[in-house]
Amino acid sequence: MCRNIKMLFNFEPPATNDEIRASALQFVRKLSGTTKPSKANEVAFELAIDQVEAAARTLIDSLVTAAPPRDREEEAVKAKLRSARRFAPILPQ
Repeated sequence: MCRNIKMLFNFEPPATNDEIRASALQFVRKLSGTTKPSKANEVAFELAIDQVEAAARTLIDSLVTAAPPRDREEEAVKAKLRSARRFAPILPQ
């Protein structure tokens, strides 16, 4: 589950609220051990997502760096290449 949490700091354009919410959702899913809460836990689950999202937004907005912002498209290409290498079929020799 947590593999889906992406680095969101220092990108151009900056992280969107939807990206931060998705990251918070994945984090809460990992902590709770469930992808969908029971009816009894639904309110607590949503509250946790809201709180993690707010904390993440505060963190991202507060961080500073001297490094130039990373390009989203360039980083996506790099990630696809890493994935292709990682999951490439092993050819017999």
